[in-house]
Amino acid sequence: MQRLPEYLKKGIIDTEKTKTVRHVLKDNCLNTVCESARCPNKSECYAKNTATFLIMGKNCTRNCRFCNISCALPEPLNPEEPQKIADAVLKLSLKYVVITSVTRDDLPDGGANHFASVIKQIKKADSKVRTEVLTPDFKGNKNSIDTVIQEKPDVFNHNIETVPSLYRKARPQAEYSRSLEFLQYIKETSNILTKTGLMVGLGETKEELINTFEDLAGIKCDIVTIGQYIQPSKQHLEVVRYYKPCEYEELTLIARKIGIKHTFFSPLTRSSYNAASIFPEG
Repeated sequence: MQRLPEYLKKGIIDTEKTKTVRHVLKDNCLNTVCESARCPNKSECYAKNTATFLIMGKNCTRNCRFCNISCALPEPLNPEEPQKIADAVLKLSLKYVVITSVTRDDLPDGGANHFASVIKQIKKADSKVRTEVLTPDFKGNKNSIDTVIQEKPDVFNHNIETVPSLYRKARPQAEYSRSLEFLQYIKETSNILTKTGLMVGLGETKEELINTFEDLAGIKCDIVTIGQYIQPSKQHLEVVRYYKPCEYEELTLIARKIGIKHTFFSPLTRSSYNAASIFPEG
């Protein structure tokens, strides 16, 4: 494993707020992608009194080679989870909530109804809370996409993760074209903001990134995030290279010139990192 550059290192933050977040999560038996995916921003987000909820268990039915989330036998859905998340939202006084999940290819709807139930319970608890969902591709099932759209999340996020040439290597059970069509369908059938994220450092070229930006601009994706891939363990894909901070600035200029309105590119950017602050007002 390559030595991690200093600008990618973050210290542990332990405050009353981080303790409160941990207690609320533990008391409600809730999972977070912050813990399961070993997010480098976990302490910072907890210190801001927020977390990204991971629903439908800790085990994923796909085995993406960049992801730290466990690939094991899926857990039964917990019918109490939507209410528990709504309770946690109130206890943490959240005004912007990000809900993501493991991929559940074992479920007929991919878990779409469970996402819908979570949004519904949050809005029932506080109608002013903004919701952002980061969902799997539901195998491209438009009925499942519609199920989530009907609950009107403020942002519908689905990550394409990387450039097309790296799909077989990094996420062999997914399809680049299916993910693009997924985001395009949301935009064509609703007025919900669409969002996607990519990792860099897996071996993609600058030209491939530019082509991907053009694809995303072509389907009018509203928000795009980019961050550095960090190898979770020796069993995961190796980092081909670490991008320098100045390279993110260059990519930002390129993406905006191509037509992507809202970008958040930086070494430690993750899909839900500072999600509330990059929500386009108006």
